[in-house]
Order: sequence, then C-alpha cells, then structure tokens
Amino acid sequence: MTPTTSPLANDKGLIARSTEAANAIRRISVAAIYHATSGHPGGALSSADLLACIYGTLRSGDDLSRDRFILSKGHSAPSLYATGAVFGLCTVKDALSLRKLGSKFQGHPHVVDLPWVETSTGSLGQGFSVAAGMSLGLKMKNSQARIYTMLGDGELQEGEVWEGAMFAAHHKLDNLVALLDYNKLQSDDSNANIMGLEPLADKWRAFGWQVQEIDGHDIGQILEALDKASAKAGKPHIIIAHTVKGRGVPYMENVPLWHGSVKMSPEQTKDALAALGMNDSDIEKWIKGDV
Repeated sequence: MTPTTSPLANDKGLIARSTEAANAIRRISVAAIYHATSGHPGGALSSADLLACIYGTLRSGDDLSRDRFILSKGHSAPSLYATGAVFGLCTVKDALSLRKLGSKFQGHPHVVDLPWVETSTGSLGQGFSVAAGMSLGLKMKNSQARIYTMLGDGELQEGEVWEGAMFAAHHKLDNLVALLDYNKLQSDDSNANIMGLEPLADKWRAFGWQVQEIDGHDIGQILEALDKASAKAGKPHIIIAHTVKGRGVPYMENVPLWHGSVKMSPEQTKDALAALGMNDSDIEKWIKGDV
C-alpha cells in the first residue's frame, strides 16, 4: 500500500500480530465447521482479516468506555468464535464445539450463553440495528466508546439495514463504524444475479454516511481505514472491504457452494488446513479434535 501517516498502519508489530491472528482464525473456523458437520465457511474465511484487525485494536475499559463489536452477519459465527479463541475470550476447544448439542457456541451467536458477543444475531439486519441503538445510547451518556459492526453483502438486501442507516445518519452517530465483508457472493449465487447492490458507495453516501473502500485482505489498509474511521466527524462511517469468499482455501474461493450449510469431509478439511499453512502432524491432531 502507499505510504501513510496512520499510526496503526505503520505499526509493524500490530501488522504481524494481525496477520498471524487472521491465519489462526481461518484454521480454527475450518476445523470447527468440520467437527460440527455443518456451517458457513465462505464468509468465515473472507472476514478473518477484518476480525483480526478489529479485535486487535478494540479499546478496553469499563462498561461505559469500552469499544464493542457486533457480528450482524451472525451465520459467520465460526470466525467470531475463532476470533474469541485467538484473543483469549474462550479456548480453541470451546470454538471447536460449534453447533454441538449442549454447547454454548451455537450456529449463531447467543448473548445469554456468550456475553462477550454483545447481542444475539442471525436474522439479517438486526445486528446492525442493535449497533445503531447502542451507539445512540452511548452518545447520550457522553461516552467516547465506539461500536463496530460487520455486515454481509447479501444482508444489504434487507430493508432493515437501510432503515438503520437512515436512523444512524439522522442522529449523527459518528461513534458507529460498519464494516462490509463485500465478497460478492451470498447463498446460492452472486449478489449481482440475486439483487444487485451497486453503486454501493454512492448509496451509503446518499444516506449520509462517510465511506471508505479498501482491500479487505490487506492488513495495512484495514488498519489505516480503522484509524480514519475513529476520527469522529458528525457522521456514521462504513468501510466497504472488498474480499474473496473462502479466502485462503483455493477450492472454496469464489464458489457459491461454500457459502454455508455444508458438511466437510476429512479430505477436504485436510486440504483446507494444509492450504492455510498447517503441517501434517498438526492437521491429524486437529482432525481428531486433539488441540
């Protein structure tokens, strides 16, 4: 990327840690979906770099001052749980219990079982609306905390998203940062074939939002975009992150089949973990759940 004055994007240590975290998120997500015998690998893999950067920069503090993240596209829960494991909110064993009977790590995030996910999500558009409501509540309390929320591109076909966008702009929620995992595919087919979204950046600007467009797999660009989004300017902010569905696993990349509701075979899982840089010995352990 071009030279930047962004402190985050110039932090080589943070870039290295975020890159390593993203790789770990992808591996844990794949293993969790294999052990669950179902799940949504495509969007989990496309969102990993974004999640690594977000969780690597969230500000902690008391309940009034801490930043919050909401995964509005709740079907990508495997990557959220994997992120939790990487950043110490749960264990890898916990994340690998995805969708198991009695597990707190359900197919969509459930706030009663896992308070660190902030709110239950899964019905598309609702997480975004909750994020807007939290942002307004924090502004009313004069909090400096920020709310981050991640949307899927197919999710933008929900009317509730655009109602929430109008609400956020009307209330000047400049503490709200949305990130779009724009991998261009949704369940069954491409966005363009199901319901086209473009010109997307222009639509968000027309709704009163600040807009950035970035490569959602370039760690430096993501960190720079988060830096820019933190400068409050009287408007909510969206980062349109162009990503690749199934990123990191060649046989999954840009293939609608791998959106979700899939069962991964041991051979497919081994190939995926190998593509993500795991050695043969560790792959065998993870296939057995010995982590």
